[in-house]
Amino acid sequence: MSAPISNIRPAPDDVLTQIADYILGAATTSNEALSTARHCLLDSIGCAIQALDYPACMKMLGPVVPGAVLDKGTPVPGVKEKLDPVRAAFNLGALIRWLDFNDTWLAAEWGHPSDNLGGILALADYLDRNVRPVTLDEVLVAAIKAHEIQGVLALENSFNRAGMDHVILVRIATTAVATGLLGGNRAQIINAVSNAWADGGALRVYRHAPNTGSRKSWAAGDATSRGVWHAFNALRNEMGYEGVLTTKTWGFQDALMRGKPITLPRPLGTYVMENVLFKISFPAEFHAQTAVEAAMTLHPHVKNRLNEIDRVDITTHESAVRIIDKRGPLHNPADRDHCLQYMTAIGLIFGELTAAHYEDGIASDPRIDALREKMTVTEDPAYSQDYLDPDKRSIANAVQVVFKDGTKTDRVEVHYPIGHRRRRAEGIPELIKKYRTSLATRYAADRIAAIENLCLDASAHPRVAGLLDALAS
Repeated sequence: MSAPISNIRPAPDDVLTQIADYILGAATTSNEALSTARHCLLDSIGCAIQALDYPACMKMLGPVVPGAVLDKGTPVPGVKEKLDPVRAAFNLGALIRWLDFNDTWLAAEWGHPSDNLGGILALADYLDRNVRPVTLDEVLVAAIKAHEIQGVLALENSFNRAGMDHVILVRIATTAVATGLLGGNRAQIINAVSNAWADGGALRVYRHAPNTGSRKSWAAGDATSRGVWHAFNALRNEMGYEGVLTTKTWGFQDALMRGKPITLPRPLGTYVMENVLFKISFPAEFHAQTAVEAAMTLHPHVKNRLNEIDRVDITTHESAVRIIDKRGPLHNPADRDHCLQYMTAIGLIFGELTAAHYEDGIASDPRIDALREKMTVTEDPAYSQDYLDPDKRSIANAVQVVFKDGTKTDRVEVHYPIGHRRRRAEGIPELIKKYRTSLATRYAADRIAAIENLCLDASAHPRVAGLLDALAS
């Protein structure tokens, strides 16, 4: 007969305590992190406003049922009702993420840390209107901490290889910072984060062939809203599960990670915000950003010779092969923006790539699939190594077009997209231009400038409710 299982509750897992202590620690003093966070907020707003043009996104917004509104609730762009913070977090998170155009983090696990802004902004706005004054300064610090928790957890923990979607880290990070924003103590933060881990992970089935679909565009909104929900529960003193990660058999590590430990491989600070990647030039899954840039460079040389092309050689890194090397029919915009060949073909044919290029109208152009059929995708082990190197974090691709007469274009190789930290000085003016272009479809010039000032002026300390009002009115 086996010994009875001990019912003595363990001490909180180390990862839980590190996250809680980080949340309760001093606000960051990194000027680079704060400046980058301001640009991240501005960029996320631009992404959200662009998404308002897409009916597939808009149908997901608003309250869950008609009339489920809050008198002093959060206004959301494009939504007539004012929403409670959990539902507002979903709405804002879905808008920010919808077009796959917000910031990115690439490591053993990848993701989009600004997805957390859906929950952070919604909760901060609720507090500002109902509980206590909250300025954007507090939002920026929360964003830096959410980026850090999500990004450092992603460095060595590969949830996607266990079949889970990366939005699990949005849920963990939002839960932690949201509980802190609500004034939770150390025990409440640990309880909240443990419950977020206990949720397990959403399947990646909706991100990969043959099932790629629109859930990948609202999954982050779901995750960040869940984090806000866990935070409110923790402030009601709902219990947590101290051994959620390490408990044998039933804990996260054994049940879902095949026994692989969950780690925080570096101290939590400001590293992730300082090194985050922006999508600036076009909305393409980040492993394809440099391939599209290379294709656009080649566009003038091939646009009048499309019928003469024999093949297109794409050289890439392992993650791109695994995630977006896709052949066969593409069924919807979500399918197309996760296809390396489709995005490269758009760059070669049109010399640009916008969200509209993923819609059915342009996708029906027969030249696109004809060109896709002529593409070869090959991994370069050196590219894969540079992708994993923490001192490089390259996202390299090369594209070369070979014509039927044997002639070739140059082999255009791009290691770092314009949104990479190594190109930050070049990228920030373009990021601001992206924001202004995005808002120009809906706002007058003075409103665009006012919102930009709210986000970027470090000498001002605007209230969060003022920013949401400016966006929604």
